[in-house]
Order: sequence, then C-alpha cells, then structure tokens
Amino acid sequence: MPRLFFGLEIPESIKTSLLKVKTDIKGARWQSKTQLHLTLAFLGEVEAEQVIQARDNARKVTHTPFKLEAAGLGCFGKEESPKILWAGVSPEAELRGLQRTLAQRLINDGFTLQNPSFKPHITLSRFRDGAGSVAGLIERYRSTRFGSWSVQDLALFESTPGQSGSVYTVLERYPLNA
Repeated sequence: MPRLFFGLEIPESIKTSLLKVKTDIKGARWQSKTQLHLTLAFLGEVEAEQVIQARDNARKVTHTPFKLEAAGLGCFGKEESPKILWAGVSPEAELRGLQRTLAQRLINDGFTLQNPSFKPHITLSRFRDGAGSVAGLIERYRSTRFGSWSVQDLALFESTPGQSGSVYTVLERYPLNA
C-alpha cells in the first residue's frame, strides 16, 4: 500500500539556505535537500482505490495562489531535548486556509488524517532520544529569513522508507486557482 501525503514543494534556493542550519547536534537526523517540503495533510498508507479518491479531492480544491516566507527556527518538544527542529513559515492565514479546504474535502470523503492538528513548518531534523539541545541554534536563527516563494500548486507525494530516511516522490501537482 502506498504511503501518501499532500504538501508544498520548496524552491531549491530556499532548500539550500535551510540546509546551512545543519550542525553537529547529538541524536540529529538531518533532512536532505530532496526531503525538504511542507506537509499539508498526511494520509499514511492507503488502498489503491483511495489514491484515486485522494487525487479527485485535490483536483477540486480551489484557492488563490499566495506567497510564503520561510523564517526562523523552532522545535517540537523541549529545546533541551527536541523531537523535531523546524523552520517557520508565514504568513500562516492563507496556508491554513488551503490546508483546511484540502483536509475538509478528504475527511468528508472518509479519509482519516494522520496529522489532525496543523502547525505550519518545514522539518529540518528529527531527533533520537537523548538528543542534544537546539536552544542555541534556535536563538542564532530566530530572525533569519531563508527566502520567500509564490505557492502556485500543491502536490501529492508518496513516501517510501529508505536507507537514509524516507524518499519523497511527487505523484501529481494540483494548480491553485480560485
């Protein structure tokens, strides 16, 4: 069964800027350039017929294109023992609107989202138990602007477990147009 999620692709120039944050922190598993994205709705493993349903739902999403900026860092978990280090995105209103529209379509069609509470972010690193602190890193990049881009579409990704973490493949892109 394919493992799927909807998300936004990030321009290469912003990925390059985000990867400059990478440093030696105990327990960190840094994302590679090909793994950087922004998740909107994580479906998990789905049956073949659900892939068709998911695609149909995404094609019906209407939303105007908008601009996003990647800026600053934060983490899930405590700064002294983080679970995930992430870059923030703003403004959140348009992004949350797009996510809500997509999520509502999927839920109304019987999907159960694996990420029901949406916190807009770009995952930079995941941490094992006993990880080192990211407090200094968050402070150092608190006001850093990594770049902005125009969001013109959303994408359906397949996530395949790999030796160096998951491999994300875009299955289809859905242009935003209201």
